Amino acid sequence: MGHGGGGALSAELVEHLLVPAYGNETLAALGDCAQVSLGGARLAMSTDSYVVRPVFFPGGSIGDLAVNGTVNDLAMSGARAAFLSCALIVEEGTDMAVLRRVAQAIGTAAAAADVAVVTGDTKVVDAGHGDGVYVNTAGIGLVPEGVDIRPQRAAPGDAVIVSGPLGLHGVAVMSVREGLEFGVEICSDTAPLGGLVQAMLAVTPDIHALRDPTRGGLGAALNEIAAASGTGVVLAERDLPVPEAVANACGFLGLDPLYVANEGLLVAFVPRQHADAVLAAMRAHPHGAGAAVIGECVADHPGTVVARTGLGGTRVVDLPLGEQLPRIC
Repeated sequence: MGHGGGGALSAELVEHLLVPAYGNETLAALGDCAQVSLGGARLAMSTDSYVVRPVFFPGGSIGDLAVNGTVNDLAMSGARAAFLSCALIVEEGTDMAVLRRVAQAIGTAAAAADVAVVTGDTKVVDAGHGDGVYVNTAGIGLVPEGVDIRPQRAAPGDAVIVSGPLGLHGVAVMSVREGLEFGVEICSDTAPLGGLVQAMLAVTPDIHALRDPTRGGLGAALNEIAAASGTGVVLAERDLPVPEAVANACGFLGLDPLYVANEGLLVAFVPRQHADAVLAAMRAHPHGAGAAVIGECVADHPGTVVARTGLGGTRVVDLPLGEQLPRIC
């Protein structure tokens, strides 16, 4: 399970087994999506599979995730998604009403993200060899001229900005999976982020790096960018926007909010001279209203992420080994 968790074991599997087997420079860049040229157009392409359990949770469903997750991966290159494929793997015996709800959620989310599901596939597996419904989506979109967003471009002096509160999706799924109550309903933050990214690019095309911290959470995303760019990252722990309900739930479950998955959140590395304007544009957008500067990119300790604690000390934010909460996206 750890090999699918978005942490160190996942990185080991991808970098030492899959990338050498497939062998090309585009894949080796290890971005949220691939950027390729075709017929004179610069395209972004991504694919993702969703195995969340349960398939319905406060704030969304596996159908919402399947659309928003792929749309957001494309957005992390600055691309606006245009077309999606959708493949369903359905376990024998699954109630047709469940499948209908998932399909309707996919259609509704696609309309909200302004993308079209133009092709797909359906497979049925024997009872006991699936878990209700699995979904795979792939997407393509156009990368605007003059935009070059990739983890390798993060540079010392960049402000590190998150678009909203941390940990909502992971805690929402865990609460219904385990039947836990935290005094207030916690809803997933699943949302399409293409519009937010376009609002940021309208301020400046010179955004260095973007990531949507899903599996492995913000901690994993920051470590991936630090490693790819050969820079260090310093976080101000007291500036991290962790909702009280998420903090309480994580304390109860023994989790670190930095490693809890999000599905409607991005982290941006923005040159310091543009940071205030980009932050203002984010806060003016519905999906960035809670945006905050949480740290900076530095030349010290390359490839390492550290957090300054409220007491004035520091701690290393390592790449997690696996995933604190499995099967949540």
